Amino acid sequence: MKEYNILVAEDEKTINELIKISLEKFDYNVFQVYDGKSAVEVFKENDIDLVIMDLMLPKLSGEEAIVKIREDSYCPIIIVSAKSENFNKVLGLNLGADDYLTKPFNEIELAARVNSLIRRTHDYSENTDQNDDTITIGGISLSLTQKCVFVDGVRKNLTAIEFNILKLLMSNPDRVFSTEEIYEKVWNEPAIETRTVSVHIKRIRDKIEIDPKNPRYLLVSWGIGYKFVKDKVM
Repeated sequence: MKEYNILVAEDEKTINELIKISLEKFDYNVFQVYDGKSAVEVFKENDIDLVIMDLMLPKLSGEEAIVKIREDSYCPIIIVSAKSENFNKVLGLNLGADDYLTKPFNEIELAARVNSLIRRTHDYSENTDQNDDTITIGGISLSLTQKCVFVDGVRKNLTAIEFNILKLLMSNPDRVFSTEEIYEKVWNEPAIETRTVSVHIKRIRDKIEIDPKNPRYLLVSWGIGYKFVKDKVM
């Protein structure tokens, strides 16, 4: 069984150690760093499966570290920060994070979110039929084994959350899913932070739509939710 590597970037040593102890109970291998610069260096030098990132880090902020990590990787990232305002949550998600927890947090909840992201990232293709591993609608092809999307033949990488949202919608074309439904099916937990769904939808549109402000495929049904359409009259 694969031993997953988790990078914890947290400058408060007590919290860093608490996270390490919590994750080691699930047999994760934990890399600990205490500043953003070291986070980027350790990430690039090791095979990291998930990152837990504080925003208020010395030498290089968490936001800056996420941007540098996202230059080369779509590894799942969970932000853990004392910044609780919605603006900061949305900012973190727009930078490329997959989830957000506000301090003080429950260590059981953190472990549950880590387990969920690891499972979605690494397990959802294990039982995929290799002869039927692509969902294609129009010029969009979602590869279930490569965990990416091809737009008119051009590969676009996806985070784990983006992949699962797109897979849900493309597997059910023309069906409208409410933000609550999307959250519950993708995050596998009761819908709480549904605003994050809209942030991820925006990121998906930026990757698959020629004009994200006038989308062809990923449409909103105002007051209801989102759908992936088979065809849209242009």
